[in-house]
Amino acid sequence: MSLERRELFSESVRAGTRTYFFDVKESSEGSKYLVISESRKLGDTKERSRVMVFEEDILSFAEGLRKAVDFMVKKPG
Repeated sequence: MSLERRELFSESVRAGTRTYFFDVKESSEGSKYLVISESRKLGDTKERSRVMVFEEDILSFAEGLRKAVDFMVKKPG
């Protein structure tokens, strides 16, 4: 499988020493996928983590993320 990809959309969010990137890409076969990356500063170096979510999973992923966000922002009680 070829990993050639074309970037369709990119958004970044700065949060203190971390930066989050949301990139929608298209493979050479035409399928779309989301790459969520976190870059953070650790002393003099940077560490990067990534999660890839494929087009066929994006709606269930978004629903799970929405539930997690709702839980985190819900006021206690």
